[in-house]
Amino acid sequence: MRPALALPVLAALLLAQPAAAQVAAPDSGDTGWMIACALLLLLAALPGLMLRHAGLANVRHGLAAMAQTLVAGATILLGWGLAGYSLAYAPGSEWLGGGSNLLLANLAPLRDGLTVPESAFVLFQMGFAVLAGAISVGAIAGRARLGWVAIFAPLWLLLVFAPIVHWMWGGGWLAQLGAMDFAGGLVVHVLAGFSALALALVAGHPRDAQGGGHAHILAIAGGALFWVGYAGAVGGWALGATDDAATAILNLFFAACAASLGWALVDRLLGAHASATGLLSGAIAGLAAISASAALVGTGGAMLIGLAAAIIARIGAGFASAWIDDPAHIFAVHGLGGATGALLLPLFVLPLLGGVGFDAGITATASLLAQAIGLVVIALWALVGTAIAALIVSILVPLRATPQAETDGPDAVEHGQQGWDFR
Repeated sequence: MRPALALPVLAALLLAQPAAAQVAAPDSGDTGWMIACALLLLLAALPGLMLRHAGLANVRHGLAAMAQTLVAGATILLGWGLAGYSLAYAPGSEWLGGGSNLLLANLAPLRDGLTVPESAFVLFQMGFAVLAGAISVGAIAGRARLGWVAIFAPLWLLLVFAPIVHWMWGGGWLAQLGAMDFAGGLVVHVLAGFSALALALVAGHPRDAQGGGHAHILAIAGGALFWVGYAGAVGGWALGATDDAATAILNLFFAACAASLGWALVDRLLGAHASATGLLSGAIAGLAAISASAALVGTGGAMLIGLAAAIIARIGAGFASAWIDDPAHIFAVHGLGGATGALLLPLFVLPLLGGVGFDAGITATASLLAQAIGLVVIALWALVGTAIAALIVSILVPLRATPQAETDGPDAVEHGQQGWDFR
């Protein structure tokens, strides 16, 4: 079955089924592949984003940025096991999953319709949850208290992330409408990008004038880890060690490379330096864009999607920097990059352009309308839900530290350490 045609069927198959319904045994090769892809995703989410956020932060905020990314990942991971997976994937309504998999109870020996045990599927999906949350909190690295992040992240998981996963990947109403997202263009990147925008607006600008980007080498190393680790996202969503997995990873790299060079080209056309960090920002914009269609488009389509995303994200980053403080350009790179790829999917999935095509009765126009609805709904839910969660937590724990603590730096004030010791 062609990947594009399989997506509506896949959404239905991903709904959890009772263990008694299973008759086959897991495939060890596919199971090993899913576990390896999950670990690649966690590599992108934790060391990758920790280094990237730290390098793009103020010199007195580097450790705090890493700690906040780590704490967000840890609390989201725990929340995923407690209730997040069940709300996203257990049988329920079109709007939210049920409670049959709370505390990961009743996991099937074999995920219905797949060749892997449900525990491997849970692990793989947990990587997406940690990744999306770690991306989002990067927008406020160094400005938020660690305790605030620890409470906010699991609340965001349950209020914002899990419902959207259910709508798109758990057989919910957006999937039934026809919106498509192969590996997270909408569910991860648009969601995280617009969540980051909400957090940046709620947090406001830093009180000091020291600026960010104190260790660009760390930011580049983290971005490269994120790039390679994210291959696990598109490869794993083939749900087995198949030709679709290899095709998706190839297209990921084609899109990211085209986007990296496209970002640098726009830099030069705008009269700026082709910065080294910009090369990685472009690559990440490209992989955000291709996520929605990685196994569904041809080689040329992947390159053009990546290039278009880089141009839009680079221009968007220039405009956004005038009114929000977002040193990693999370809103532009992930939000606008993912949105570009999601909207271009109906065009580049056409066989004329090297894609796999649509099923009978589905047109590019209908698909574009479904993609646009999915994009608007997810962006608005991310903005509003994230802002609500942030304000609720702020009632319990102030988001920002005191002016003096921000001036002294959260590395010393909250952690009693410095990122760099020059003695």
